[in-house]
Amino acid sequence: MTPCSQIRQRWWPGLKRRCSGSRSARLGDSRGASIAELALLLPILLLMLIGLIDFGRAYYLSTEVSAAASAGGLYGCQTTTTAQDTTGIKAAATAAAPNVSGMTVPTVSVACQCSGSSGSVSCSSPGCSSSSHVIEWLTVGTSATYKPLFPYPGIPSSITLAGQATLRVGQP
Repeated sequence: MTPCSQIRQRWWPGLKRRCSGSRSARLGDSRGASIAELALLLPILLLMLIGLIDFGRAYYLSTEVSAAASAGGLYGCQTTTTAQDTTGIKAAATAAAPNVSGMTVPTVSVACQCSGSSGSVSCSSPGCSSSSHVIEWLTVGTSATYKPLFPYPGIPSSITLAGQATLRVGQP
């Protein structure tokens, strides 16, 4: 009696399968199964990784565009004179986001209101009462266009990223 048949008779008397010396014959031939599984799953995993990288790029650029609006607003809100310097505000915003190509600063505006009032008034002749003073608000808007690396279903081919900052202008 072979050692394999002795084991079969002692431990598995109902086993009808033929005993062989190789392990793969006893367990069933599973060679190459893991490579086949990898070949099926690898394209899906790569697409997920590329999508994650693309989403990270979009998030980074969106943060940069918003930070550029804040930087332009911080430059402009120092005094009433710098609030009128649109060239300096645009330069400060553009310098704050050097990694964003094609960023524009389409909105630079100043709005005025009387203290203690919620409505806006003209900045040149505010007409505030003697007990109130003029408060100036500077709004800076930035925008950039983001194009994903690959076309994704349901996502447009280009996305406009926008940032806006509204700050109170300091009084001299």
